[in-house]
Amino acid sequence: MANAGPARWFNPQERIAVFIDGANLYQAARALAFDIDYRRLLDVFASRGRLVRAYYYTALLDEQEYSPIRPLVDWLDYNGYTMVTKPLKEFSQPTGRRKYKGNMDVDIAVDVMELAPHLDHVVLVTGDGDFKRLVEAVQRKGVRVTTISTIRTTPPLIADELRRQSDQFIDLADLHAYIARQRPVEPPADRGDLVEEEDEEDLG
Repeated sequence: MANAGPARWFNPQERIAVFIDGANLYQAARALAFDIDYRRLLDVFASRGRLVRAYYYTALLDEQEYSPIRPLVDWLDYNGYTMVTKPLKEFSQPTGRRKYKGNMDVDIAVDVMELAPHLDHVVLVTGDGDFKRLVEAVQRKGVRVTTISTIRTTPPLIADELRRQSDQFIDLADLHAYIARQRPVEPPADRGDLVEEEDEEDLG
């Protein structure tokens, strides 16, 4: 599969929607030591099928506070992505340090289920094993599911149960030649989400 490329992974007649777990994608790309060119990423799907929509999910700091990924979010919003964001939740710590948490699982699941009847192929860009049941539900509707993450790290960043349930798994490393950012121009560098899917991030 590594040598086949996107032309073999997708049927050009398929109606495709892409659902990107922003924190999860950033973690995988960082572990593989490359930055993503989001224009090229969108083109991988738009040029290999009938792309219905590409969603990007991320949690953000309150608008009054600086968010390092705001430039990326704004660029994506104007360049073909449907942005789904929510505020980070703040948790007080006895030490006085601030903790934040943001989880987009429900948002992703709701959008996938709503759009599934209009699709032939769902692409989930995440390694979160919690999505196994979502994949099963979508498959029962006759929709193919591809997951994108990586097993080239130690430990792998995709849950084994999610990878096995999917109709197709694409390792993010195999997309490097197609989506890696080649020079420091737009889109802005992905500086990463402030939280990971299940973990809290210490910003204090």
